[in-house]
Amino acid sequence: MIKQHLSNVSYPAKVATAIAELQDFIAGCRDAREARKALAVKLVYQDYLYEEIQTILDVSLGSITGWKQAYEENGLNGLKLNHKGRKSHLSSEQLQQVLSWLQTKNCWELGELEYKLAFEYDVVYESKQSYYDLFDAADIAWKKTTKLNPKANPEAVAGKKKEIETLLASKRSEIETGKLRVLLIDECHLMWGDLSGYVWGRTDREITVPVVNERNKQTYYGAVDYLEGKLLLRAYDKGNSENTIDYLRYLLNESGEQQLLLFWDGATYHRSKEIQGFLDEVNQGLTIDQWKIRCVRFAPNCPEQNPIEDIWLQAKTWVRRFCALIPTFSHLKWMFEWFIRHTTFDFATLQMYGFFSKIK
Repeated sequence: MIKQHLSNVSYPAKVATAIAELQDFIAGCRDAREARKALAVKLVYQDYLYEEIQTILDVSLGSITGWKQAYEENGLNGLKLNHKGRKSHLSSEQLQQVLSWLQTKNCWELGELEYKLAFEYDVVYESKQSYYDLFDAADIAWKKTTKLNPKANPEAVAGKKKEIETLLASKRSEIETGKLRVLLIDECHLMWGDLSGYVWGRTDREITVPVVNERNKQTYYGAVDYLEGKLLLRAYDKGNSENTIDYLRYLLNESGEQQLLLFWDGATYHRSKEIQGFLDEVNQGLTIDQWKIRCVRFAPNCPEQNPIEDIWLQAKTWVRRFCALIPTFSHLKWMFEWFIRHTTFDFATLQMYGFFSKIK
């Protein structure tokens, strides 16, 4: 049972309160080890089997039991790293071992070094600078991985923004009453080595990011509800017309009797004959105001027009803190999907084309 800090409420209420408390802790946690402990306990309260949690997070059954007990006895403090009693430095021999270990690959996450020192040498530094000094001693520097972004036409982007604002304003009543559902659609390609922007890397070597290993790549279709802030996620092998049609059917099934107003980019498979044929079939015999699906394209070469880009970024940023602790790409995908499906998104760019409030 959940003790002490939740002792005065019924058990179902305790569980609901604990899940909410743990979720808030995970969302604001900067330490991957603490976040992993909290996530394990949260999954216990969500009725996951211990064996399932062991597989998902690659932790021992004993650790899960211990973390749950620590939380029930001491609340969130029971999940925090206990710095008291830990060593604050490495011996000369340990230092050489760590420096040699840092030469074993070209780029690193800070969490990997923190994890190595804490769990193998029982050393936790109070200052991040101590870890930075170790990187420096190993001739490893903070480096930016480079991506090329296409140039957008500012006039076309501004014109499209005005067009979308005008369209949404004209449909405000239908949107707020739920007759019309506005969805912002995009595809995200999750890759094992593509989750780091800045990394710690050897100063004498260029940092490259692998982006073509199909075994470590997952394509997701996502549509964020402009009114609700929830994202409808579905995994596919790649982006193409066939999968796009399947995803559009999924959105129709998830939306009941609502009409759909979709905004997306001009990807080739968004403009294909197959897609147009599907839309003609769905909307056959209906006037434009009655269409089941209406699609509007953003201006070309400017992904920032779609607020869903910020959601992909949030999800990747959240997952990135676990990179040092997750052993396989399948684990990484599970964490990415878990974050998306358990988050309601609420940020400024989501209302960049006009503010709408949900009618209760």
